[in-house]
Amino acid sequence: MATENKNLSVYDKASIPNAKNFRFGIVVSEWNDSITENLYKGALETLLQHHVAEKNIIRWNVPGSYELIFGCKKMQQQPVDAVIAIGSVIQGETKHFDFVCEGVAQGIKDLNVQHNTPVIFCVLTDNTLQQSIDRSGGKHGNKGTEAAIAAIKMAHLNTF
Repeated sequence: MATENKNLSVYDKASIPNAKNFRFGIVVSEWNDSITENLYKGALETLLQHHVAEKNIIRWNVPGSYELIFGCKKMQQQPVDAVIAIGSVIQGETKHFDFVCEGVAQGIKDLNVQHNTPVIFCVLTDNTLQQSIDRSGGKHGNKGTEAAIAAIKMAHLNTF
């Protein structure tokens, strides 16, 4: 569990595999776009810092987090080494939050089990907008950065 003031996006850059020859797909939900755009920026900047060529990063948008599953499935059909699913679901007054979060988590898990291209779960499931802000470039770092690192590591793992 994260501590209150820890930036979770701090990592040892020297421990990350060389990503120069990898291709990545990023599927971004348009819902809560002030959050998902910050997550995307974190992922993109991190991939570029690890020598991924901009031409080797494909971005597709989908309407909401639930649609990430289909978007990621289609992205897996592209010549990519890993896919990052970026979304944000914020608790409201109904059970809709529970159904969307559960469906997206299970759907992305299924894609990882059924296919050989890893899909990284970068979907914030927060109780408040402030929690989402804190995790998309705020005091807890940027989960997009963490997702990009996970994508690099999983693409590398897939080379064995």
